[in-house]
Amino acid sequence: MEKGLTHTSCLTVKESDTAIALGSGDMPVLATPRMMALMENAAMLAVAGSLQEGETTVGGHIESSHLCPTPVGKAVEATARLTKVDGRKLTFEIEAYCDGTLLGKGSHLRFIVNREKFLGRL
Repeated sequence: MEKGLTHTSCLTVKESDTAIALGSGDMPVLATPRMMALMENAAMLAVAGSLQEGETTVGGHIESSHLCPTPVGKAVEATARLTKVDGRKLTFEIEAYCDGTLLGKGSHLRFIVNREKFLGRL
């Protein structure tokens, strides 16, 4: 796995993505947890093609600002870039934008796991 892998995930904000719908607030704007889930999705997909058969990644930590509101109907793009590889531990820089305006920026930690072994721990 090499540093620099990137992916951008996109969504158009729907009512189901709002703070009201997710219970994280009472405003009809993009919920912070939904923005962070989009960032996490970008990180997962950035490295998906570099994993071995039977492997996947799971989130371990995510930290991000959420700087401005985004109304229903607007397009949001979240980009993740792999910045560090330490064995099975992967560190990403994450950012989200709407119409060129920075919505959030932070970091995300993922771990490479064997899918069967991971699910076997349930």
